[in-house]
Parts: sequence; structure tokens; C-alpha cells
Amino acid sequence: MKLPVPTVNYLKLRPSNLISKEFRHLLLLLFWPVFGALFYITELYLPVEFYYPMHCALDDLIPFCEWFLIPYLLWFPFLVGMHLYTLLYDLETFRRMMGYIILTYSVTLLIYWLFPTCQELRPEAFARENVLTSIVAGYYAFDTNTNVCPSLHVIGSLAVMEASLYAPTIQQKWVRCAFVLCAIAISLSTVFMKQHSAIDIFAALPICFVGHLLFLRKKRP
Repeated sequence: MKLPVPTVNYLKLRPSNLISKEFRHLLLLLFWPVFGALFYITELYLPVEFYYPMHCALDDLIPFCEWFLIPYLLWFPFLVGMHLYTLLYDLETFRRMMGYIILTYSVTLLIYWLFPTCQELRPEAFARENVLTSIVAGYYAFDTNTNVCPSLHVIGSLAVMEASLYAPTIQQKWVRCAFVLCAIAISLSTVFMKQHSAIDIFAALPICFVGHLLFLRKKRP
């Protein structure tokens, strides 16, 4: 994919001109540290007995598969990469994607406060021992099993996918298909990694639909 010409020269960025018309879109990035701090507080101070375990019959039919660690971790460069791309080449899509993210993530955080959830789906022992299961075990130890419904992994993935379909700078069909497949793979990885219940995926969809209607509904010419 041939990259377009950058629309902003960030070498000119100074603290004094951050709120200028050319650079004030960067202020939208302040949402991330604010959200991170609020999410951390939610994780830290909500009593364990308040959490409701998420589970459905479909979860029992989905086996653990360590290979889904790869698309699960792909979520991070997927999200960051789209931020960087739109910051450089498509500010309108960046603004709309950030609006989508700010709305959907804020609603999700509010749900975590009002209806705290957890999952108890992680395997007690792995059927196989390999590099991937070792990494998964480390990830389990690092990441809590709380505040899971709706899934932020799914919401973030769909935000990037929708932005890719909205952006006029992304015209190649194979690139758009790649974004869609990545979003699907990342979403599926949450249940095969036993990080989420299938309920968490379905709960994310209506929230994303509202974000779609408000920010990324009509494709730009």
C-alpha cells in the first residue's frame, strides 16, 4: 500500500502551539491516560465480592488454544498503528475514530462501575507445555480476570476496523479485508484465550453500533 503525503508537520509542534488549529487534535490523546487511570482505580478498589462471573453454554464448547495468543497480542499494534496512521495521513478519520473510542470506552467503564463482572474460564493447567502457553501463563498472572463485559479488546478492534473502512486514504480492497480479518481474529482470540466469555463479545456489539452511527456511519468520498 502506497502511503499518502503526511497532512501535518509535527516537527513544528511546540508546547506554545499545541492548542493551535494545526495541532489541537492531539489533545484527544489525553483520553488515554485519563481512561487508564480510571480503569486502574476500578480494578484496584472494587471489592471482589461485587463481581458477577460471566458464563454461557457457548463458552463450554470453545476450547483453549494458545495459538490465539498471537492475534490477541496483535490488538496493541493494531490500535496504536491506526492512531499513528490517521495522525499522519487522515486527521478527519483520526478525530472520528477518537470520538468513537471515547464514547464506547467511557460507556464500557460506566458499565464496569454499575455492573462489575469477572470470568472464571481460565484453565487450571495447560494440556501442552510450549513457548506460547508459558507466555499465556505470564499474561494470566499480569492481567486480572475482572471487568470483562463488554470486551474492550473487541471494542478497540472494531473501532480500528471501522476507521479503516471509513478512511478515504485506504482504498485497496485487500487492505480493507486485512483490517476486517484482523478485527475478527482479535475478537475470537478473546474467547479462545479464555480471557472473555462469548457474552462479552456480544455485549460489545451494540455499544460499537452506537459509535458507528454517531461517528463512522457514512464513508467519505
